[in-house]
Amino acid sequence: MVNILTDQNSIANHYIAELRNVEMQADRMRFRRNLERLGEIFGYEISKGLDFEESTISTPLGEAQTELIREQPVLVTIIRAGLPLHQGLLHVFDQADSGFVAAYRKTKKSGEFEIHKEYQITPDLNGRIVVLSDPMIATGRSIVLICKELMAQFKIKELHVVAAIASEEGLEHVKAYVPGCKLWVGAVDDELTSKAYIVPGLGDAGDLAFGSKAGDEH
Repeated sequence: MVNILTDQNSIANHYIAELRNVEMQADRMRFRRNLERLGEIFGYEISKGLDFEESTISTPLGEAQTELIREQPVLVTIIRAGLPLHQGLLHVFDQADSGFVAAYRKTKKSGEFEIHKEYQITPDLNGRIVVLSDPMIATGRSIVLICKELMAQFKIKELHVVAAIASEEGLEHVKAYVPGCKLWVGAVDDELTSKAYIVPGLGDAGDLAFGSKAGDEH
C-alpha cells in the first residue's frame, strides 16, 4: 500500500515546495521544521489506521467517553538525515518508543556504491507496530536493507515506511523486497541521476538540515 500526500492537495504541498526551494534551503531551521511538519502529518494519517479502544476520562465536571490508541508504535529513523522527520512523528506519538539506525552510501572508485549499516539501537520490536522514517527513498536499497534486518531480528506486527520524497524506482524496489510494508510518501519523482540522486528531488537532506560532511559518504 502506497499513500502519497500530494495526490490530494493540502498544506503538505507548501511544506514540500519549501523543502525543494533552493533559495529557502539556506535557512536550515526552516528546512528542519518543514520535515518535522511533514512528520506530524504522516503521524496523523498513520494514526487513523491504528487500533483504538474505548476509554473513560474523568473531567472536573464528570466523565467523558472516548476512543484512544491501544498501543503507540515504535518510531525508528535512519540517522542523521531522518532526525527532523522522526521528531515530527514523535510530536504526534509522544509516548512512543524510539529506535535509531546509522546507514550510509560508501562510494567506490567506479562510481558504484554499497549501503553500509554501522549502528542500531531499538527496543524489543516483537509484536510491535514499527514506523521507519528517512527523508528520501532514492534507490530504496537503504530502506530495504534495514527493513530486512529488522524483520530478521524481530517478528514485527506491522511495518510503515515514511519518506518526504521518493523516486518511482525506489518505491518499486521497496514494494518488491518488503511487500508487507505500508509506504507513506510526500511526493514521488520520476528520475534518478547516474549517481542515484532524485530529480528534481531536493538535494542532500542531511547536509541541508545539519551542514555538509567530510569524506565520500553521501
